[in-house]
Amino acid sequence: MADRSRAVSADQPSALSAQDTKTDAKGLQETLHEQLFANDEPGDAPEVQAESRYRWPHLRRGAKIAIGLAIIAIFGWLPLRAIWEYSSVEAVLNSRLVTLRTPIGGRVAAAQRITDQARLEAGTVVLRVVNSRSDRTRLDDLRRQKSRLENERPSLAAKLASAQAAQKDLARQAAQFRDGRVLQLEARIAEIQTSIEAAAARRDEASAAVERASSLAKSGNVSTVELARLTRELSVSQQTELGARKRLDAAKVELAAARNGSFLGDSYNDRPSSVQREEEMRQRAADLEADLARTDTEIAWLANEIIVEEVRFADLSEANITTPVAGRVWEMMTSPGEDVQAGQPLLKVLDCSSAVITANVTENVYNRLQLGDHATFEPNDGGAAISGTVVNLTGAAGAPANLAINPDALSKEPYRVTVALADAAAHGCTVGRTGRVVFARQETAP
Repeated sequence: MADRSRAVSADQPSALSAQDTKTDAKGLQETLHEQLFANDEPGDAPEVQAESRYRWPHLRRGAKIAIGLAIIAIFGWLPLRAIWEYSSVEAVLNSRLVTLRTPIGGRVAAAQRITDQARLEAGTVVLRVVNSRSDRTRLDDLRRQKSRLENERPSLAAKLASAQAAQKDLARQAAQFRDGRVLQLEARIAEIQTSIEAAAARRDEASAAVERASSLAKSGNVSTVELARLTRELSVSQQTELGARKRLDAAKVELAAARNGSFLGDSYNDRPSSVQREEEMRQRAADLEADLARTDTEIAWLANEIIVEEVRFADLSEANITTPVAGRVWEMMTSPGEDVQAGQPLLKVLDCSSAVITANVTENVYNRLQLGDHATFEPNDGGAAISGTVVNLTGAAGAPANLAINPDALSKEPYRVTVALADAAAHGCTVGRTGRVVFARQETAP
């Protein structure tokens, strides 16, 4: 019994040592192999079991080596590719901003409900600015002047019609007087011609009597006194005929003047009162007609000025803020109901048609780039590559300030490059997409 207890006590350290060996790494591995191959058929040869037991560590070691090589290849290829390629350190898809300012001062009103993601077409009215205190003094003055002239025009037109009617009546009277005077002169001329004929007859008679008396006086049948009397009558008849002919010439002169519109006489001037009044009324009608034409011209001018002033007043009293380009709202700098001043910025619109890529590069890459070089933007999200052209090399200088994302945000390298996209409209509103830009390698001259 004592021997058995000593044997058991002697075996306990060996059992404990065997248990410790089972708990180390190698023991755990052997235990795992035993469990894996515990279900093998009992008829397997001991050599097969031993071969399978030693094959597993080799496979696991080979897998570890392959994984390590793959990791080294992946993480080593990226720096090598960065060294071999002319690429950017950072790059972001960017776009230009259009700042909309109010042309007048007033209160902002919303033209329509616009969300932050809404895409706006060119010419869309986004806001309205209303100025209820705009100056309309000139517009009111023009309207008053136009109303005054329009009120005066009927009076001028009535005066013109009355003057024209009076002028026509006086012209009719003057024509009647001229016709009557012409008829009177024609009758006087006929009377004078009759007197001339009578005087000529008496002259002929007196001449025949003088001739008879002269022949009889030679024979002593007619006295000298009678011959002298007959001679005197002949002379009187001749002068009477001559006076009648002179009156005839004067009457013909008056007739010719009357037919030409002028009247000659001792008791009146060259024209009668009716003709003079007709001329005065004609002049008055011409003046009224000129005043009426001037009034119509001023009314037309005032109407045109009122239209211009109404447009100006409308521009000063209300302004529609429209988007000049297609895009989306980038930043709202005001809200409906707010009072703004002329020239104050209201909102910024992202121009979706002018997308660019801003990138920063190392000094070595920057010195090799030129304007017009081909570039390719590779997004980090795995999307399709985007082609573009280098359009600006700002280097360490300040970049344009009208971009949605300030190039100064790319701070890993100080040298900045701007790339314009070949199809900017297709990528304009995806601002902020990150990636890298690969530049085409330039061939060096031999």
